[in-house]
Amino acid sequence: MKAIVNVDNNWGIGIGDKLLNHIPADMKFFKETTTGNVVVMGRATFMTFPGPKALPNRVNIVLTKDEDWTARDVIVCHSIEELFSQLQRYDTDTVYVIGGSTVYEQLLPYCDTAYVTKVDSKKTADKFFPDLDKMKDWAVKCESESMEHNGTSFKFVTYNKI
Repeated sequence: MKAIVNVDNNWGIGIGDKLLNHIPADMKFFKETTTGNVVVMGRATFMTFPGPKALPNRVNIVLTKDEDWTARDVIVCHSIEELFSQLQRYDTDTVYVIGGSTVYEQLLPYCDTAYVTKVDSKKTADKFFPDLDKMKDWAVKCESESMEHNGTSFKFVTYNKI
């Protein structure tokens, strides 16, 4: 299983129900990486999608405690145990955790790779991704050159669990 996320310098990922950063190259990377695969997310993350509707050309799995919640073209799971039961159908290398913060925290121990878009900014955030730079069992595998969008620098960093 893999995680994919966009963070600021404080590992912030969002405020309220909004992402901190909207960078076209990051959105393209996300789409190219997850298309044809399985994406796992929380209900609040799903509700931020246009429509809201499932991401096309992906198996969409939503974790929610709400037993009555449903959505078209989505597999709904109400517990981690139910999620892992569903995930037995798929190769774990095709499963991407895409948020939000609670789902990242719950599933990061099961991930072996994290694709992190690091944005050189500090914004007000109330949702965070665990700081992999401070975790002894994670290490940078590779990182891209620094790029820029609207005056803000960012880079793609791949972490592996060691």
